[in-house]
Amino acid sequence: MTEAASSRASWTDQYMPGAADADPGQPTSVINLSMIRGLLFRQRMLLIGVVATALVLGLVLTLLTKPVYQSTATVRIDPNGANIVEGQDLAPTVATSEINRYMQTQGTVITSQRMALQVVDSLKLDQNDDVLGKAVADGKPADLTDKQWQAKRRDMAAAIVRSGVSVDIPQDNRVISINFRSGDPVMARLVTDSYADNFVQADVRRALDANAYAQKFLQEQIVQISAKLQEAERAANSYAKANRIVSSPVGAPAEGETASSSASPTLMVSNLASVSGSYTQARAQRIAAEQRWAAVAGIPAGQLPEVQQSPAIQDLYSERGKVVTMLSELRQRYGDTYPQVIEAKARVASLDNQISRLSADIKNGIRDIYNIAKRQEQALSGELNKVSDQTLDEQDRRVQFNLLDRQASALRTQLASLLDRYNQISAAANVRSGSITKLDAATLPGSPVTPNLVKNMIVALILGVGLAVVLAVLSESFDDRLRSSEDVERKLGTPLLGFTPYVADDEVSEQANDPFSSLMEAYSSLRTSVDFAITGSNRIIQVTSSQPSEGKSLTTSVLAKKYAQLGRKTLLIDADLRKPTIANLFGAKRTSVGFAEVLLGDVSLADALLKDTPENLDVLPIGSIPSNPVELLSSQLLVDFLAKYRKEYAVIVIDSSPVMGLADAPLISRHADGVVFIVEANRSQFGQTKSALRRLRNAGASVAGVVLTKYRSAEAGLSYDYMYNYYAYGNKSGK
Repeated sequence: MTEAASSRASWTDQYMPGAADADPGQPTSVINLSMIRGLLFRQRMLLIGVVATALVLGLVLTLLTKPVYQSTATVRIDPNGANIVEGQDLAPTVATSEINRYMQTQGTVITSQRMALQVVDSLKLDQNDDVLGKAVADGKPADLTDKQWQAKRRDMAAAIVRSGVSVDIPQDNRVISINFRSGDPVMARLVTDSYADNFVQADVRRALDANAYAQKFLQEQIVQISAKLQEAERAANSYAKANRIVSSPVGAPAEGETASSSASPTLMVSNLASVSGSYTQARAQRIAAEQRWAAVAGIPAGQLPEVQQSPAIQDLYSERGKVVTMLSELRQRYGDTYPQVIEAKARVASLDNQISRLSADIKNGIRDIYNIAKRQEQALSGELNKVSDQTLDEQDRRVQFNLLDRQASALRTQLASLLDRYNQISAAANVRSGSITKLDAATLPGSPVTPNLVKNMIVALILGVGLAVVLAVLSESFDDRLRSSEDVERKLGTPLLGFTPYVADDEVSEQANDPFSSLMEAYSSLRTSVDFAITGSNRIIQVTSSQPSEGKSLTTSVLAKKYAQLGRKTLLIDADLRKPTIANLFGAKRTSVGFAEVLLGDVSLADALLKDTPENLDVLPIGSIPSNPVELLSSQLLVDFLAKYRKEYAVIVIDSSPVMGLADAPLISRHADGVVFIVEANRSQFGQTKSALRRLRNAGASVAGVVLTKYRSAEAGLSYDYMYNYYAYGNKSGK
């Protein structure tokens, strides 16, 4: 970093905090705290005026507003009620997810036209002229009949009631608050209570009406279904007689059919089911007998389990054993020829024959069981075929009967269901557990809810602040005055050399003579910035502005003094040929000779200079104002003059006329090493200043930068007072 750049950064850090840190390549924020502070300060009178007006209007409107009273009653909502008797509540159950919508629906019912009419009828509000007010002040119109007029009064009263009623439906419970507002506190309580009572009664009437309607509807349906059932049963019976279809006795459905079958089974079907069952049983018995006989046919009778387990056979074997034992003893004692031995042998042979014969009978019995089962199966098979043929023939004749019988059965079921439902509703006709109950009655309001002075003033304040801000922003959007260093650099695209604080006119002279004043310190900083901006020796510096009274001449004179105080020989030229003021700033009267006469060669420079000026400073006043200033400044005389005295003076400072509307400043700027452009803060317009700078540049001027004069930090939204207070503090300490 060069020495000049370092000094420049140091200067900006001291007098424009944050400016040196800003990144010129990054976009700046459109809205920041500085802009907001500046806007509020500049538009403070507008803001205060609008807010004050809004508060006054709010107060006046509050005082002029008629008091309104509000009374509140609460009702409890139980969407599903309490069912004491089955069939009591005909309304469907409200799902939990639909509770909020149900509550909203009840709120809509309360504020409906129908409910308002019920309240009007209950309190006879259509006959109360105080309620109707101006609407009936002129009496009945001539084009309406008494009945029409009464209906119109009723509608008007309902409209008035609806305009004052409101409901509060909470989300976390099932209690609805009914509110009514009126200018009469007694009327507010009466109407609120009437709303709550009519709402509860309407719910009861709805349930009773629904019950009565259901009873009437069911009675009509029962009569119709009964007649249809009679016709259906007659048709089924007639068809059965004609086609000889006989049903089985009631309560005894045939095997394979249930009591819920669509048609009653006939005798033929029942017979078929019975024969089929018998045949199935006989066939099972035959198969069992056949299997048993096949198992024993090849086995000797004596080995059969039935034979061995027969009690008679066992008795015979027991007796034979005894006889054989006795025979053995007799043989040993008497021999084979003994009569008793012979008799015993005969007895054993007889017992063996009996055992053989009885065993054969048991085996033949198993065969006989098989043969009987076989014959029985054959007989039942023939009977089953016969009955099946008869049943198939009957089924062809039963198709239409089944249709008629199903119709009768459906009607019978429908009639039974209707009778059950009718009995339930009839039993619950006089039972009612309301789903809506009155919780709290309305009370007489003690104070009005409107107008609320505090609330109205807060609203007026909010509206006033909002309107004031909008107007302030609009005012700012149409105001292109330059107020801050950021405005100068961002909008004009020109470097800011410095700024001077705002000083009242009666304090300028005092601060100009005080080297430690904030004004003089600002000019010292400005002189440093000009040194960096306009380099070289024997410099010619022009000071100009876009319009008069921007502090141009004061800046020129002080800047020249600052250079002289550094020991540099300085020439201050008053080249404002329209409104010269340099002589006055040095306490001198306007002279008859000066800059114009020196250019024309009428007098020498030494004779035209002011007397008693600071050391190293020569001041050349304007002298007489020429009649042709443009021709004078555009002539070779100015070129020769500057070329001659540039060599004698280290610095030449020229105070020229404003740029706008005049050609003087652009003409002089072509010969200056740099132009210091003066911009008065919060007065110079951006467009005008931009045009002035463009004129200078088009004339070939080298604009060194801009000086922001009469700067007020509050109007710019910044706080730079501390930099001046520092010098004031030092000045006080030195005293």
